[in-house]
Amino acid sequence: MESKSKNVVRVGSRKSELALIQTNYVIKCLKKHHPEKEFEIVTMTTLGDRILDISLPKIGEKSLFTKDLEDALRNDSVDFVVHSLKDLPTTLPDGLAIGAVFEREDPRDALVLREDFKDHTLATLPAGSVIGTSSLRRTAQLRGSYPQLTVQDVRGNLNTRLRKLDTSGQYAALMLASAGLQRMGWGNRISKILPCADMKYAVGQGALAVECRSDNAAILAMLAPFNHPETYCRILAERSFLKTLGGGCSAPVGVSTTIKPVDSQFKLSITGAVWSLDGATKLDHTLQQTFVQIKRTQKHKLSPTEENECKKVKIDNGEAENEILNPSEVLKDNKTDSTGSCGEASDSEVDRRIFCGLSVNPSMPIDVIIKCDNLGRDVANALIDKGALEVMKVTQDLIRSSVAEKS
Repeated sequence: MESKSKNVVRVGSRKSELALIQTNYVIKCLKKHHPEKEFEIVTMTTLGDRILDISLPKIGEKSLFTKDLEDALRNDSVDFVVHSLKDLPTTLPDGLAIGAVFEREDPRDALVLREDFKDHTLATLPAGSVIGTSSLRRTAQLRGSYPQLTVQDVRGNLNTRLRKLDTSGQYAALMLASAGLQRMGWGNRISKILPCADMKYAVGQGALAVECRSDNAAILAMLAPFNHPETYCRILAERSFLKTLGGGCSAPVGVSTTIKPVDSQFKLSITGAVWSLDGATKLDHTLQQTFVQIKRTQKHKLSPTEENECKKVKIDNGEAENEILNPSEVLKDNKTDSTGSCGEASDSEVDRRIFCGLSVNPSMPIDVIIKCDNLGRDVANALIDKGALEVMKVTQDLIRSSVAEKS
């Protein structure tokens, strides 16, 4: 299907309120740079939206919230789609790529307490209190740290989950992504942001991704200015970590990453962790990599929680500080070239390699991209040496046996 006009860009989105907020934010950013373009939103439901009576790991599909959108991309029904990056598998369908990763917001998890428990913390909730989450990662960490609490599945969009918390009487609290609550304007519902030391977050959490066809040069060029370098480095390391482990919704896997200036360079750090389903076993490993000198570039607004100036929450060591960010620091370009572990070489002038689903960020030297990729893989391999695959297999076997018993 051809666009009605070269000036019409068709944007795929899920129908949920949060998805549309995120999609409209991306469109607003693009409109500022391309006022001549008309953006048309095409909404659709995904498998994850349609199946609400089964927990996510038990559905057994990696692309629960993305496959329908990607089918529309591959059929040329839309030109690009907007995702919460944590929903995207580390391996994308042939011919598709992440064209831009927008600047990450707070990736940490938030505790949302029911009104009659608002003066409590996880540590002080009465024994047996039920915490709602659909995430194996959160479940394992909660069970390991707070064995006196009960963790139960809760499905549905954010509106539905909060309604269940407020009206059902079943849950004392929910565990949700802080970024999603902030984007919906519900920051006042957050009882506590959990530090990374207590709760590792999901790979890609807090970031928006724009996925397009990997051969659509015009769309890739349109998206390129919004490919945030610091976020890109962190996300690539995280996705390489997860891809090497082979995890996803089917295993309790979490990360935390930081990126800091060190003299005239910057340092990327990643901690990856794997848990048993009961949280009793935890394996983790941390590695760091220092990269080339950085330079300053023009800052543009990249936070969908803010409507006016570029004021957002800075993430450093996984802890938030309210401040206005300085101009974004972008890596100096150079001509170094080599083949990355997730990359596919191209003979064209524009580097078309894909790294764990991410197209090459044109503002970054290829050797830095490869080092980010390698860093995540090295952390995963260190965990594999510690027995991570065996721990994950036990969890996956438990899930499969649970599904078999109910079928």
